[in-house]
Amino acid sequence: MGVSLPQDLRAWLLQNNPDLPEDDVDDDVACCGYAGFPDETSFFLGIRAMEKLYANHPLSGGGEWREEWIPFLSDRDSWAGRFIDARDGRIGRWFVGAPTVTGEYASLAHYFDSVAEMLTRIGAGDYPVCSVVDGRLVWS
Repeated sequence: MGVSLPQDLRAWLLQNNPDLPEDDVDDDVACCGYAGFPDETSFFLGIRAMEKLYANHPLSGGGEWREEWIPFLSDRDSWAGRFIDARDGRIGRWFVGAPTVTGEYASLAHYFDSVAEMLTRIGAGDYPVCSVVDGRLVWS
């Protein structure tokens, strides 16, 4: 990508490899990963999927996408997702057809804290669109 990875993203990728095995990658899909977490429509990207989406982002070319934004979470078609700003580590989100939001979270750690809080609410039965059934997240 030609952009240095922020330290927390680099550490997370070294601990987790969300890339699908090569045999399971569908070339007709804009990007790929394990769907359904942290929510029912998105998935975390591995480095190969990040590179693919970075190179072919639907907002690039129109001045809406900046080269220092590294996508790390996306929907299947790349129409929406989250990115980390390589300059300062802040987390933003995009949705094609809507304004891009920058600085929604101060860091990847803050974003993961919000995911942990959501999972705690799901486990306690306080999250209306999701529940735990037989140890699995089920989205309604």
